Amino acid sequence: MLRLQKCILTRLLSSPSTSPISPHHRLLSAAANSPAVSPSPSFAVEEYLVDTCGLTRAQALKASAKLSHLKSPSKPDAVLAFLAGLGLAPADIAAVVAKDPRFLCVGVERTLGPVVGGLTGLGMSRSEISRLVSLAGESFRCRSIVPKIRYYLSLFGSSENLLRALQRCCYLVRSDFNKVEPNVAFLQECGLGACDIAKLCICKPRILTSKHEHVQAMVACAEGVGAPRGSRMFRHALRAVEPLNKEKIAAKYEYLKTTFRWSDAEVKIALSKAPTLLTISKDTLQRKSEFLSSEVGLEPLYIAHRPVMLGLSLEGRLKPRYYVTKFLKENGLLDRGKDYYSILVISEKVFMDKFICRHKEAAPHLAEDYATTCRGEVPARFRFT
Repeated sequence: MLRLQKCILTRLLSSPSTSPISPHHRLLSAAANSPAVSPSPSFAVEEYLVDTCGLTRAQALKASAKLSHLKSPSKPDAVLAFLAGLGLAPADIAAVVAKDPRFLCVGVERTLGPVVGGLTGLGMSRSEISRLVSLAGESFRCRSIVPKIRYYLSLFGSSENLLRALQRCCYLVRSDFNKVEPNVAFLQECGLGACDIAKLCICKPRILTSKHEHVQAMVACAEGVGAPRGSRMFRHALRAVEPLNKEKIAAKYEYLKTTFRWSDAEVKIALSKAPTLLTISKDTLQRKSEFLSSEVGLEPLYIAHRPVMLGLSLEGRLKPRYYVTKFLKENGLLDRGKDYYSILVISEKVFMDKFICRHKEAAPHLAEDYATTCRGEVPARFRFT
């Protein structure tokens, strides 16, 4: 069987890339011309899955139960040749077969060929199609996948965006459009444009396949945290509330009040500006609250009006930039009135230019100390009394 696989791959690899025949036809030809093997009542499916498909013994044992009707390797050989011709690596082919053993029984000329031809007609490259095979699994062996991909390409705007969404939710290509289309239409009614819907659903593709009532509840939750339809934060709020229910949102609301000593009004201000606070773990919020309140000395109202800082890394940005600016102020190299938040939100390049490189003569160890702090350590020069 190993010699057979090498023979198939050799034929594929020796096909001239400059041939006037289309790649689609070359795939069919390679599969059709794979070495014929006479049916044998003693065909050992489990051994074939291990030796030729690359499955582990445990995977092969489980998969063979779904292939007990196979009496010959001829059809699986054709499928393997076709997948190899698409560019799938042996490990990827093994993963496809392990996930969906019946993929080996699909007709190359009747199904796989037309599917690949249809996807090529939609503008997908061979490498993109090979990725789709791995992500779509059993859905790829249904010709109905082509119109679904056509719809999703229009929705997401590109093959790359679609594949990113499928990595998070492969169920998209198995979903019923009677669920998907009403959800898209509703999001449009809520004021989201095509670009916003694409960005939202690349990150949260399950929104498309959810029950319509769930999507309506998400919108209500987003509005409840201070992001009305049509607002700049509405899409971000939908992304934040997608995995939550009313009870979890209410619990996080109360935790924010307690942790940051915020009033109800201040919680609403913070969430309206940064609804992603709902997605930050309690432990992370607690540690940031202790640092910003106790060490930096920021007032609750100041933080509530600038909640973006709570989404920044404590070890990678909040602490290092605070210690650098405090060091500069302590040594008379920076105006004490410089606002902490304005220092936090500038880019790393600008920060390095303005607060590190500019003072390399007066503070030659500053860059080294800053790098040390970014690694989670506090150098002696940054330990203020």
